Amino acid sequence: MIKGTPELIAGRREEIINACEQLYQTMSFKEITLKEIGNIVPFSRPTIYNYFQTREEIFLALYEREYVRWNEDLTAILEEHEKLTAAELADRIARSLTKREQLLKLLSMNNYDMEADSRPELLRSFKTAYGRSMQLMGMLLRKFCTWMSDIEMQSVIYIFFPFMFGIYPYTAVTEKQRTAMQEAGVDYVYQSIYEITRSCLIRLLGDPS
Repeated sequence: MIKGTPELIAGRREEIINACEQLYQTMSFKEITLKEIGNIVPFSRPTIYNYFQTREEIFLALYEREYVRWNEDLTAILEEHEKLTAAELADRIARSLTKREQLLKLLSMNNYDMEADSRPELLRSFKTAYGRSMQLMGMLLRKFCTWMSDIEMQSVIYIFFPFMFGIYPYTAVTEKQRTAMQEAGVDYVYQSIYEITRSCLIRLLGDPS
Protein backbone atom coordinates (compact mmCIF):
# COMPACT_ATOMS: atom_id res chain seq x y z
CA MET A 1 0.00 0.00 0.00
CA ILE A 2 1.22 3.49 -0.85
CA LYS A 3 1.90 5.58 2.26
CA GLY A 4 0.95 9.22 2.53
CA THR A 5 -2.05 11.52 2.44
CA PRO A 6 -4.44 11.32 -0.53
CA GLU A 7 -3.14 14.74 -1.60
CA LEU A 8 0.49 13.55 -1.54
CA ILE A 9 -0.33 10.36 -3.42
CA ALA A 10 -2.33 12.22 -6.09
CA GLY A 11 0.36 14.88 -6.36
CA ARG A 12 3.19 12.43 -6.89
CA ARG A 13 1.17 10.48 -9.41
CA GLU A 14 0.59 13.68 -11.37
CA GLU A 15 4.29 14.55 -11.20
CA ILE A 16 5.16 11.20 -12.77
CA ILE A 17 2.58 11.66 -15.52
CA ASN A 18 3.77 15.23 -16.10
CA ALA A 19 7.37 14.04 -16.42
CA CYS A 20 6.31 11.49 -19.02
CA GLU A 21 4.35 14.17 -20.86
CA GLN A 22 7.36 16.50 -20.85
CA LEU A 23 9.63 13.84 -22.33
CA TYR A 24 7.01 12.89 -24.92
CA GLN A 25 7.26 16.36 -26.44
CA THR A 26 10.76 15.63 -27.77
CA MET A 27 11.23 11.86 -27.45
CA SER A 28 9.47 8.82 -28.84
CA PHE A 29 7.66 6.21 -26.78
CA LYS A 30 10.52 3.75 -27.33
CA GLU A 31 13.10 6.25 -26.08
CA ILE A 32 11.31 7.08 -22.84
CA THR A 33 12.26 4.81 -19.94
CA LEU A 34 11.51 4.79 -16.23
CA LYS A 35 15.08 5.98 -15.73
CA GLU A 36 14.44 9.02 -17.96
CA ILE A 37 11.25 9.78 -16.05
CA GLY A 38 13.09 9.31 -12.74
CA ASN A 39 15.61 11.95 -13.78
CA ILE A 40 12.83 14.55 -13.87
CA VAL A 41 10.62 13.82 -10.86
CA PRO A 42 11.70 15.35 -7.52
CA PHE A 43 11.87 12.00 -5.73
CA SER A 44 13.83 8.77 -6.10
CA ARG A 45 13.24 6.49 -9.07
CA PRO A 46 12.25 3.51 -6.85
CA THR A 47 9.35 5.64 -5.57
CA ILE A 48 7.85 5.55 -9.07
CA TYR A 49 7.24 1.82 -8.66
CA ASN A 50 4.83 2.56 -5.81
CA TYR A 51 2.55 4.15 -8.39
CA PHE A 52 3.38 2.56 -11.74
CA GLN A 53 5.10 -0.75 -12.43
CA THR A 54 5.87 -0.17 -16.11
CA ARG A 55 6.43 2.63 -18.58
CA GLU A 56 3.25 1.50 -20.33
CA GLU A 57 1.21 2.15 -17.18
CA ILE A 58 2.46 5.74 -17.06
CA PHE A 59 1.60 6.28 -20.70
CA LEU A 60 -1.82 4.74 -20.12
CA ALA A 61 -2.40 7.24 -17.30
CA LEU A 62 -1.35 10.09 -19.60
CA TYR A 63 -3.69 8.68 -22.23
CA GLU A 64 -6.54 8.55 -19.70
CA ARG A 65 -5.93 12.15 -18.67
CA GLU A 66 -6.18 13.26 -22.28
CA TYR A 67 -9.57 11.54 -22.62
CA VAL A 68 -10.74 13.19 -19.40
CA ARG A 69 -9.78 16.60 -20.78
CA TRP A 70 -11.53 15.89 -24.08
CA ASN A 71 -14.59 14.77 -22.14
CA GLU A 72 -14.69 18.20 -20.49
CA ASP A 73 -14.73 19.82 -23.93
CA LEU A 74 -17.48 17.49 -25.18
CA THR A 75 -19.53 18.18 -22.05
CA ALA A 76 -19.18 21.91 -22.66
CA ILE A 77 -20.52 21.52 -26.21
CA LEU A 78 -23.46 19.54 -24.86
CA GLU A 79 -24.33 22.02 -22.11
CA GLU A 80 -23.66 25.34 -23.83
CA HIS A 81 -25.92 24.89 -26.86
CA GLU A 82 -29.61 24.24 -27.27
CA LYS A 83 -29.44 23.65 -31.03
CA LEU A 84 -26.62 22.97 -33.48
CA THR A 85 -26.75 22.10 -37.17
CA ALA A 86 -24.66 19.19 -38.41
CA ALA A 87 -22.06 21.63 -39.71
CA GLU A 88 -21.96 23.48 -36.40
CA LEU A 89 -21.62 20.24 -34.41
CA ALA A 90 -18.86 19.03 -36.74
CA ASP A 91 -17.12 22.37 -36.24
CA ARG A 92 -17.30 22.19 -32.43
CA ILE A 93 -16.03 18.60 -32.24
CA ALA A 94 -13.24 19.31 -34.72
CA ARG A 95 -12.15 22.34 -32.70
CA SER A 96 -12.16 20.27 -29.51
CA LEU A 97 -9.72 17.80 -31.09
CA THR A 98 -7.37 20.54 -32.28
CA LYS A 99 -6.67 21.09 -28.56
CA ARG A 100 -6.03 17.40 -28.02
CA GLU A 101 -3.11 16.77 -30.36
CA GLN A 102 -1.42 14.71 -27.66
CA LEU A 103 -4.46 12.44 -27.43
CA LEU A 104 -4.34 11.94 -31.20
CA LYS A 105 -0.61 11.23 -31.02
CA LEU A 106 -1.19 8.59 -28.33
CA LEU A 107 -3.99 7.08 -30.40
CA SER A 108 -1.56 6.56 -33.27
CA MET A 109 0.67 4.34 -31.09
CA ASN A 110 0.45 0.57 -30.56
CA ASN A 111 -2.21 0.60 -27.86
CA TYR A 112 -2.34 -3.17 -27.60
CA ASP A 113 1.12 -3.28 -26.03
CA MET A 114 0.33 -0.37 -23.72
CA GLU A 115 -2.80 -2.06 -22.44
CA ALA A 116 -1.22 -5.52 -22.25
CA ASP A 117 1.56 -4.26 -19.96
CA SER A 118 -0.76 -2.44 -17.53
CA ARG A 119 -2.49 -3.82 -14.46
CA PRO A 120 -6.25 -4.52 -14.71
CA GLU A 121 -7.26 -1.75 -12.31
CA LEU A 122 -5.35 0.88 -14.32
CA LEU A 123 -6.73 -0.45 -17.58
CA ARG A 124 -10.25 -0.33 -16.13
CA SER A 125 -9.75 3.30 -15.10
CA PHE A 126 -8.56 4.17 -18.59
CA LYS A 127 -11.49 2.37 -20.22
CA THR A 128 -13.88 4.35 -18.01
CA ALA A 129 -12.56 7.65 -19.42
CA TYR A 130 -12.59 6.25 -22.96
CA GLY A 131 -16.10 4.89 -22.53
CA ARG A 132 -17.26 8.27 -21.26
CA SER A 133 -16.06 9.83 -24.52
CA MET A 134 -18.24 7.42 -26.47
CA GLN A 135 -21.21 8.12 -24.19
CA LEU A 136 -20.81 11.87 -24.62
CA MET A 137 -20.60 11.51 -28.38
CA GLY A 138 -23.85 9.56 -28.28
CA MET A 139 -25.45 12.28 -26.16
CA LEU A 140 -24.34 14.94 -28.63
CA LEU A 141 -25.84 13.00 -31.53
CA ARG A 142 -29.13 12.42 -29.73
CA LYS A 143 -29.46 16.09 -28.79
CA PHE A 144 -28.40 17.73 -32.05
CA CYS A 145 -28.88 15.12 -34.80
CA THR A 146 -32.56 14.38 -34.32
CA TRP A 147 -32.95 13.13 -37.91
CA MET A 148 -30.75 10.10 -37.19
CA SER A 149 -31.96 6.73 -35.94
CA ASP A 150 -30.29 4.97 -33.00
CA ILE A 151 -28.60 2.57 -35.41
CA GLU A 152 -27.28 5.47 -37.51
CA MET A 153 -25.93 7.19 -34.38
CA GLN A 154 -24.20 4.00 -33.29
CA SER A 155 -22.70 3.68 -36.76
CA VAL A 156 -21.30 7.22 -36.56
CA ILE A 157 -19.61 6.44 -33.24
CA TYR A 158 -18.13 3.15 -34.45
CA ILE A 159 -16.77 4.80 -37.57
CA PHE A 160 -15.52 8.04 -36.02
CA PHE A 161 -13.63 6.57 -33.06
CA PRO A 162 -11.48 4.23 -35.20
CA PHE A 163 -11.03 7.15 -37.62
CA MET A 164 -9.42 9.13 -34.80
CA PHE A 165 -6.50 6.66 -34.72
CA GLY A 166 -5.38 7.95 -38.11
CA ILE A 167 -5.78 11.69 -37.63
CA TYR A 168 -2.32 12.35 -36.18
CA PRO A 169 -0.30 10.43 -38.81
CA TYR A 170 -2.15 12.20 -41.60
CA THR A 171 -1.77 15.70 -40.14
CA ALA A 172 1.55 15.73 -38.23
CA VAL A 173 3.84 15.12 -41.20
CA THR A 174 7.60 15.63 -40.83
CA GLU A 175 9.77 17.21 -43.48
CA LYS A 176 11.42 13.83 -44.02
CA GLN A 177 8.02 12.29 -44.76
CA ARG A 178 7.06 15.16 -47.08
CA THR A 179 10.27 14.70 -49.04
CA ALA A 180 9.73 10.96 -49.31
CA MET A 181 6.18 11.51 -50.60
CA GLN A 182 7.43 13.95 -53.21
CA GLU A 183 10.21 11.61 -54.33
CA ALA A 184 7.72 8.75 -54.51
CA GLY A 185 5.49 10.85 -56.74
CA VAL A 186 2.56 10.73 -54.32
CA ASP A 187 0.26 13.71 -54.85
CA TYR A 188 -0.99 14.07 -51.27
CA VAL A 189 -3.07 17.00 -50.02
CA TYR A 190 -2.04 17.83 -46.45
CA GLN A 191 -4.80 18.86 -44.04
CA SER A 192 -4.98 20.16 -40.48
CA ILE A 193 -6.58 18.29 -37.58
CA TYR A 194 -9.56 20.61 -37.86
CA GLU A 195 -9.98 20.18 -41.61
CA ILE A 196 -9.74 16.39 -41.72
CA THR A 197 -11.96 15.92 -38.63
CA ARG A 198 -14.66 18.35 -39.75
CA SER A 199 -14.74 16.85 -43.24
CA CYS A 200 -15.22 13.33 -41.84
CA LEU A 201 -17.99 14.41 -39.46
CA ILE A 202 -19.87 16.38 -42.11
CA ARG A 203 -20.07 13.21 -44.20
CA LEU A 204 -21.04 11.01 -41.26
CA LEU A 205 -23.74 13.30 -39.86
CA GLY A 206 -25.48 13.84 -43.18
CA ASP A 207 -27.92 16.60 -42.19
CA PRO A 208 -30.97 16.10 -44.48
CA SER A 209 -31.85 19.82 -44.30
